[in-house]
Amino acid sequence: MVDIPWKKRKLIARLIDPDHAGEETLVTAVRLADEAGVDIFMAGGSLTSVPVTDVIRKLKQLSSIPVVLFPGNLTQLTAGADAIFLLSLISGRNPELLIGSHVIAAPLLKNMRERVIPVGYMLIDCGGGTSVEYMSQTSPIPSGKNDIAVATALAGEMLGMKAIYLEGGSGAARPVNPSMIKAVSDELTIPVITGGGIDSAEKVEVAFGAGADMVVIGNGCEKNPELIKGACRVRDSYNRDTFII
Repeated sequence: MVDIPWKKRKLIARLIDPDHAGEETLVTAVRLADEAGVDIFMAGGSLTSVPVTDVIRKLKQLSSIPVVLFPGNLTQLTAGADAIFLLSLISGRNPELLIGSHVIAAPLLKNMRERVIPVGYMLIDCGGGTSVEYMSQTSPIPSGKNDIAVATALAGEMLGMKAIYLEGGSGAARPVNPSMIKAVSDELTIPVITGGGIDSAEKVEVAFGAGADMVVIGNGCEKNPELIKGACRVRDSYNRDTFII
């Protein structure tokens, strides 16, 4: 299994959506990620027409950066990744995304269980009407309701989740509120991941400063591929206790 250094240092993950990963785009994304020193590739999306397996295989051919499967649905399950985020949408009340799909997936994952990382997935309202909100048929936690977010995250930790993911979603107008990241991070002993709406190095810095352990960047790098370098410079500055962009 990929060794994710949770709570030891800040991490940058580059999310690869298979539908936006043509050959040339993928090669460029990998080259920039290698140059920047990205910690993890995440592969998956809410709705994909391109097999995630193909993207994972290409990523592993092109780079030694660990690849984590970030499955949007059961059709994306594959044994090719170094690790699998088994997501439970604990912010919603859709039973299929809380446990139903997991029951169906369990027999497929039992021989890969050492690579499975259970993650409490929390959709946060960050504006924009995101894909995950529509596809999950759930309402996000309001941006200003830190108390609800904290209680939900604590429940996830007590249920055995290994990390909590605060998700603004693809197409989010803004990142997760830093006050919410801080409130959740302050109460948990497990890592906090955040993503969605992060399109600048300054927003990466805000997320890390609020207490995020991992920042995930997808759309921001699709629009500005060089963003990954700035994001990793911010990460490095935190990891050496000096902030320099």
